[in-house]
Amino acid sequence: MQRLFDFICAAVGLVVLSPVFCIVALAIVTTDGRPILFRQTRIGRNGEPFRILKFRTMRPGARGIAITAAGDPRVTRLGARLRKYKLDELPQLLNVLAGDMSLVGPRPEVAEYVEWDAPAWQTVLRTRPGITDLATLIFRDEEAILSASSDPSTFYREKVLPRKLALNLRYMGCRSFLQDLKLIFLTVHYSLFPARFKPELVRKAFHAGSIHI
Repeated sequence: MQRLFDFICAAVGLVVLSPVFCIVALAIVTTDGRPILFRQTRIGRNGEPFRILKFRTMRPGARGIAITAAGDPRVTRLGARLRKYKLDELPQLLNVLAGDMSLVGPRPEVAEYVEWDAPAWQTVLRTRPGITDLATLIFRDEEAILSASSDPSTFYREKVLPRKLALNLRYMGCRSFLQDLKLIFLTVHYSLFPARFKPELVRKAFHAGSIHI
């Protein structure tokens, strides 16, 4: 039933949002050139790698660490706007159609951040990854959090990622269809109105107050 729900919502979303896809694609080509899409290998369900899709927000050929902090010089001016409203994530509806991802599920990581033998990771990797989840929503301003560190990659691995895994496990322990709908609604709401985002309200809504950023 979840897979059917994901498929129908992704298909409808692609049709309804097709004008947005066209506008964003045209804006990228006009201001930054090609390619329009960014592809990156992530680790999916049962440890299977797949290629995640995003609208490209960085300069072509830009290299560096796998995560992005606020003010990263690799990010284009248009890319920063797309990231602010999470429009760069829209192509992942195609990943949902393909079955690589779900609408709701733990965000897939690049292989270098996955600790294969850790019990938390083994539990999380049993679930199909998603476009949004509780950790993603609470850490919506992750780029700003990382920018405060002199070593964003290490800070992410040692501080941010363990908290995200804890949130993943907590959500998986009490997940329901209604909880998923609430997550989707709040994700869309804060994407449209990012200035209204308050992580403490999200933690309270999902009873995750003991896990702080």
